[in-house]
Formats: sequence, C-alpha cells, structure tokens
Amino acid sequence: MLRETVISLLAGVLFSPHATNFIKPVQYAQDDPENLVYITLYFSRLVLGVQLVLAGVQLPSRYLWKQRKPLLLLLGPGMIAMWISSSLLIWGMVPNLPFLHALACGACVTPTDPVLSNTIVKGKFADKNVPKDLQKIIIAESGANDGLGYPFLFLALYLLKYVEHGGLGQPGGASKAMAYWFGETLAYTIILSVVYGITVGWIAKELLHFAEERKWVDRESFLVFAITLALFIVGTVGMIGSDDVLACFVAGNAFTWDDWFRLETLDDSLQPTIDMLLNLSIFMWYGAVCPWASFRVNDVIPIYRLIFLGVLILLFRRIPYILTIHKFIPQIEQFQQAAFVGFFGPIGVSAIFYLYISIDFLEQTVYQGEEREDARRLQDTMMVVIWFLAICSIVVHGLSIPLGKVGYHLPRTVSSAFSQSLEIDDPQPFHLREAIRNARTREQGAARRRRGSPDSPPRTVFRIGRSNIRSPTGNQTPTDEPQRPVNYPDQPNDPPQLPIEPTSRVSMASYDMAQKDRNSSEVAVDGELQAGAKEQPVNGGTTPREGH
Repeated sequence: MLRETVISLLAGVLFSPHATNFIKPVQYAQDDPENLVYITLYFSRLVLGVQLVLAGVQLPSRYLWKQRKPLLLLLGPGMIAMWISSSLLIWGMVPNLPFLHALACGACVTPTDPVLSNTIVKGKFADKNVPKDLQKIIIAESGANDGLGYPFLFLALYLLKYVEHGGLGQPGGASKAMAYWFGETLAYTIILSVVYGITVGWIAKELLHFAEERKWVDRESFLVFAITLALFIVGTVGMIGSDDVLACFVAGNAFTWDDWFRLETLDDSLQPTIDMLLNLSIFMWYGAVCPWASFRVNDVIPIYRLIFLGVLILLFRRIPYILTIHKFIPQIEQFQQAAFVGFFGPIGVSAIFYLYISIDFLEQTVYQGEEREDARRLQDTMMVVIWFLAICSIVVHGLSIPLGKVGYHLPRTVSSAFSQSLEIDDPQPFHLREAIRNARTREQGAARRRRGSPDSPPRTVFRIGRSNIRSPTGNQTPTDEPQRPVNYPDQPNDPPQLPIEPTSRVSMASYDMAQKDRNSSEVAVDGELQAGAKEQPVNGGTTPREGH
C-alpha cells in the first residue's frame, strides 16, 4: 500500500501548473515569488508545530528523561555526524561549491523529518514488524532533532555573512558571528524555546485537569485541546522570534508528563485524522510549488550528479553512524533494526522549512543595497539541492515499505505457482516403499481368493470349549450352536494344490505369508480328522446311547 505522502505529492504534481493547472501557487501569492516563499515557510511551520505536539503527546510519561542517554547519543554525536557526512557529500558532488556553503546545505538535511517518520512508524506494517520501544525512540529523536537544526544552520550562515569575502558589507568578523551564534541561536532560540515549551505545557496540563474535574469541558473540546495548544505555541513563539518547532515538541512532552492525557485519548481517532489531513495538504502543496524544471536545467549541478548525490545521501548520511553505535542503544537489539533505524531517517518538511529559513536570512545579506553574490549563489544551490534531496527521500521512503512487502511475498508466490505447474506437467514420482506395500496387498488378496475357491477344501473353524463336529444326519449335538462345515475321512481325497509361486521379488513377503496360512490350515484339518475318528463309528453308524 502506498503511503499518503507519495500519493499526495503525485496529486500535487498533477494539479500543479505543470499539468492541469488546478492549483495555482503563483496566483495565490499575487504573482510575487517572495510571497510564495513566505507562504511555503509558514505553512511548513504550522504543520511541523501541530505534528510535534502530537508526537510529544504520543510518548509515555517522562519519556525524554527516562531515555536521556540513548537520546543524547542520537541528538548530540548523531546530528553532528549526519551534518558532517551530508556536507562532505554535497561538497564533493556539487562543482565549485565552497565548503561553508556545503555546511549550510548539509544543516538543512540533518534533522530527521517527524512527518515522514510518523507515516513509517505507524500503521499495520509498523505494528507487525517494528517493536513498540523502537517506534518510540524514532518518534522522540525525530521530534527533538527537528528543532535542534538551528545551531548547525546558523553557524554556517553567520560565518558566511561576517567572515566570507572579509565580511563584505558586514563588519565584525568571526567574533561577531560567534557572538550572534551563542547569544541569538543557542540562548534565545534554543534555551528560551525549551523553557517556554515546558512552562506552557505544564500550565496547560494543570488547567485541563482543573476544568475536567469540574466538568467544564466536553469530550470534543477535550480531544482537540492538543491541536489548540500547538496553534497557541506556534503563534506566540513566532511573535517573539524563538524556535517554535522545538517549543511545540517540548510542550507536548510536558503536557503529557503524567501520562493522563495520552491514556485518555489513546483510542481517539480525531488526532490521527488531523494528522492525515495535514500530511495530505502539505505534500500536495510541495508537489505544486517544487521547482521541477530546475533539476534538469540549472547552473549548479548536472542532473546525473544530482541523482548520484541523492543516492549517496540516502546511504551514507545516517546509516554508518547508527550501525556503529546501535549496541549502546537498548531499543536497537539487532543488526536488522539498526539498519532500519539508519535507513528510515527521512528528509522532508523540516528540510523545506530550514531551506526557506535560510533564504529569508540570505536575502537580508546585502552589500550596497543589493544581495551579495555569494549569498545569491548559495540560495540558488540550496533551492536545487535541498528540494531534490527532499523529493528523493519522500519518494524512496514512501515506496520502501510497499516494495519491501512485494519483495518479501513475490518469491514465495512465484515458487508456489512454479511448483504447482510442475505437479500438473510432470508424472507422479515413484516411491519404492509404497510400491512394495501395494504389491504385498495385491498378493495377499490373490492368496485369499485362491484359498476360498471351489477346488480347495473349505477351512474348518474350531470354537474353544464347544464341539464343532457335525453328525452325518445334520443334527447338532449342542442344539444352541449353528451348523458348521466338517470334513469327513470317507470323502474323496482332495485334489493336490500347487504351491503358490512368487511372481516377483516384491511378492516374496506375500508368498511366505500364504505358505504359513496353508500350513496352519493343514494342521487344523488333521486335528479335526483325528477327533472325528475317535467319536464316530466306522461305516457311518451312530454313537450308542448311554444305558444300551
């Protein structure tokens, strides 16, 4: 089954100006490319905010604190490794690209996307094949590192603005760049958003408890409370200019710190429905606004290098690090699970979000009233590279599970059909043991028929404790017994019977059994004749009565 991300992306392409022109993004932006940039940026911000609150609510009580050690491995060295590896691959594949520009591009694709991660760790496939603990650690990592992409991105952007080309038009140098990075990025953006998210999430939890105890909130309002919390945080944190994405995830964890709201909404279908609607809408929008033509015709990178870069990013951005440290993460028990976690680190909404954050920043890097050349060059590079990597990840990760199911079941189906065709076309195989058994059965049946033929004497049956000898007149001595055949000595000699000859090696066992039966029959007849001679007078006379 195709994921909704791939279907909605293809639908966006079909309805875009490139095809049916049903969705008209440029017209919605009033024919202003800058407005289109802001529409895509804030649409992505809204979807990420709602998704991250829902991701935080899905985690059990105090999950971030209880699993802090594996999360630190994934969020600390893990993000640094993904950033450096992605930057090196982009730097090596894009011609004439400065390494500082590659660091900015690599920072955009470093976070794992929570939207695509949710589509992978949910559903029938995940329930059957992905352990619950592994699902939770993937959700927690994708939610946390999505907001932690700011330090990596703005380290490269501040150095570009204040150091590259001598800080053209921007005095201050490297010291000013690092001051901005520590002050604005780490303190104001990251730390403030964490504190704000914890505070708002805890207050929201207490207020909802208070209202629920007094029956001031109905069921519908109770279920939609998490969505309302996400919208509130996105709006308020956006006004103060901090990291609303990270604040939403932290607030979701603080809101369900006691696990009360999660358990109350465990069987609810409203939140998954909203999740699905947001996924459909955002990826349909991406399919309509993606610069498809620039992948083939651009001044940044040839199309064959771009395709090869997409393959390298999917293989080496995340998998080597996860395979290296998976033994230190309790949730990853097997090598196959490590490969799964390493491969399913998708690039999607978060990468597009950081792309347009970068474009907004670079447009303000000016010299003499115009955008600087290096900033414009980086903007063009990021538009091509980041969009292409995001599309590659959406398609590959969206098709991985369906193709994996086909690859798992197809060999079995083909093998079953091939074996059935062989059974129809080929004769049945010869089994020696079964042939011997059938031949023995036939020989035994033939021997029984020969013994019961008119030419052979009838077999006498003896009953222990009763007399079976019948008088010549046909009267039975014990009146309660039925008549049974008896052979008398005055009868003519029996015709000699030929010995039973075995017809083949297979019938040797049957031959032995027939001979044993014949010998036992002869012994029985001899015993009967001797008994008759003692009880019966000669010349057919009757036995004298007692007292005569």
